[in-house]
Amino acid sequence: MAQLTGIYASVAMMLLPVLICTAIGMGWGYRNIPYPLGFVSTLVTVVAIPGLVFHTLVTTRLAPQHILSVALAATCGIAVMGVISAVLLRLFGLPVRPLVTTSTFPNAGNLGLPLSELAFGDTGLSVAVAFFAVCSFLQHTVGVHIVASSASVKGSLFSPVMIAAVLAVVLRALDITVPVWALESSRLLGSLTVPLMLISLGYTLVTISHGGIRQGAYVGMIRLLVGLVGGTLVINILDQPPDIARATLLQMMMPVAVINYMYAERFTDRGDTAAGAVLSSTAVFLLLCPLAFWYAGAL
Repeated sequence: MAQLTGIYASVAMMLLPVLICTAIGMGWGYRNIPYPLGFVSTLVTVVAIPGLVFHTLVTTRLAPQHILSVALAATCGIAVMGVISAVLLRLFGLPVRPLVTTSTFPNAGNLGLPLSELAFGDTGLSVAVAFFAVCSFLQHTVGVHIVASSASVKGSLFSPVMIAAVLAVVLRALDITVPVWALESSRLLGSLTVPLMLISLGYTLVTISHGGIRQGAYVGMIRLLVGLVGGTLVINILDQPPDIARATLLQMMMPVAVINYMYAERFTDRGDTAAGAVLSSTAVFLLLCPLAFWYAGAL
């Protein structure tokens, strides 16, 4: 009991910056202060995340083959989790097409980036950025196609995040030195990412509709279960270095991504269910976060 209490205390200290940023967003929402969520989302997506992706991938100590290994693990993991999610949704009597992306794609941005950095340092952040780049691409192409029967793969290929990722990988492969001003600019812009995403997450959690909380809880628990099972399966199959494997596994165990709610609200009649999934899975994950850290090897 004392050991478990110590684990929770240590993880609570690690999570404190994350919780403070999220609490600011929640307080903003509770006070009904206008929050330009659309503007912030655009700023983060178009400016801050590309800066973070570029700076991290250019400066990371991860070898190019390890970055490709993370990309492969992310692709395989999402595919495996998607299949398991579809089966479980069918077993629970829930519609597969409108909800399979909600239960498949993890919150590799708002929570994945800061938690991976807190748990595994610079290596964890590098792994999280590579994982997030792949996850974001698949979510905005394949994921949207599944939910809405329409997606612009070409548009996502030329999105700022993908351009930043490809440019960074090419520069590293060609051993081209990036100017200091470019590195500092990307670092400064990238530093906006984590606090803005966490504040937005907190704001969204208290302002989205709670009407589908019951069915959403089922979907949220499916997300956590498939992340655990699918992530463990993929990591055991792929031969990755231990530190990279641990950080990759933690990414797959993240709760439901907020963007899933936005797509479900826009393209389906299951927006309330997706909102409930975000709320329930995030709450349960934060409660069980020490166990997730322990299982992923952070403790």
